Amino acid sequence: MKHALLRLNVPALASAWACAALLPLSAGAAVSAEEAAKLKTTLTPMGAERAGNKDGSIPPWEGGLTKAPAGYKNGDPRPDLFPADKPVLQISAKNMAQHDARLSDGVKALMKKHPDFRIDVYPTRRTAAAPQYVYDNTFKNATRAKVVDNGLGIEGAFGGIPFPIPKDGYEAILNHRLAWLGVNTQTPMRVWVMTADGKRTMASGGNQTFRRQYYDPDVTPDKFDGYYALGKFAATEPGSKAGEAILAHDGMTSATPRGLWQYLVGQRRVRKAPSVGYDTPDAVTSGIGLFDEAFNLFGPIDKHELKLVGKKELYIPYNNNRAALAKVADLVKPGTLSPDAVRWELHRVWEVEATLAAGKRHVAAKRKYYLDEDTWQIILFDGWDAKGELWRTNYTLTLTAPDIPAVLGNVFWGGYDLQTGAYYLNMATNELPVQVKVLPKLDRAFFSPEELANESTR
Repeated sequence: MKHALLRLNVPALASAWACAALLPLSAGAAVSAEEAAKLKTTLTPMGAERAGNKDGSIPPWEGGLTKAPAGYKNGDPRPDLFPADKPVLQISAKNMAQHDARLSDGVKALMKKHPDFRIDVYPTRRTAAAPQYVYDNTFKNATRAKVVDNGLGIEGAFGGIPFPIPKDGYEAILNHRLAWLGVNTQTPMRVWVMTADGKRTMASGGNQTFRRQYYDPDVTPDKFDGYYALGKFAATEPGSKAGEAILAHDGMTSATPRGLWQYLVGQRRVRKAPSVGYDTPDAVTSGIGLFDEAFNLFGPIDKHELKLVGKKELYIPYNNNRAALAKVADLVKPGTLSPDAVRWELHRVWEVEATLAAGKRHVAAKRKYYLDEDTWQIILFDGWDAKGELWRTNYTLTLTAPDIPAVLGNVFWGGYDLQTGAYYLNMATNELPVQVKVLPKLDRAFFSPEELANESTR
């Protein structure tokens, strides 16, 4: 397999030059050494503002949480790390006008639609952290990473955030793609769906396994095959879906194209699954979510043009270990997730606006993504339909895992259909004995289509 991470070959370079007029303005240009030096002074190692805000409601970053709680064992549900914290503010439809600038459009829509919905704002805790080697690689990436493939691919990056000082929306979204979430992890999970008439059902359950070899400390850039993440979802429940599976190989550039495979019990074979992407309804969520809404962004992003609007202070779900410990019936309530269970905090976020590109088709004509400055993960995003009406709002509750260490936005995520009133919570481990578990190094063969077939027919 060709390795296109560190350098372009001649045909690829020619292609890049040919597309230069279409690329984001910063494409092909890393930041200067002087700018990168800020990652060791005024910015955190991941590129966030190290200082707090003016009124102190956002504190300075002081290294995050890097030590597992006493008595914690790998795979145990993480405890609430701030049990003594009390809300400092409650916002609902009654007072949301006073806090308009710090609320997303989707949150305001939920407040208007559900009079009992509110957000409880807790003291901001900047818990995000990563291993030192991730910080070291992020510093190197700042001056060597480049956007290629018309804003959709990355070269020159490895083992860290590629663009800690982003210049455009493409770089910011690519940072989300390569956010730090650990290396080898497995999560037993369930998907809970709430219908508009208040009926809660389990749509899917199973195991989600990831190998993020881009972050593997035992892999060097010259031995990296260009696929930053390998993922497998194997369904075990309900009975109608048991045995189904989806396999994804996500690559850095067009030289490492995306691979998707699916096993359907009725067909008893593994087949390529190009439809698992974009605006195809996601069967895992009973069709309420779209495939490219999974993990708040899944698959290609070439249907939209991306604009970096800037940074703002926003109330977002954060440090939701307590919500992850709640009984399903106490969390997944009619209308919305229980306001009593979900923790919100004030954080600085990067806002990226995605608008439908000329000649492209997608049911979401516009989206607004909000990326946490400390982790680069999309925490909230809103979607508008072709008529310009706000249609969808998606979230991740974020799980704080100092044992990894990381703040995980790829679990406890979901979305609301503002027009039908249905919503879902995906990657939930509530009431399961095991949460996100760190695994020993996984062999690449575990993520092969052949092994998917073997597992599914056993």
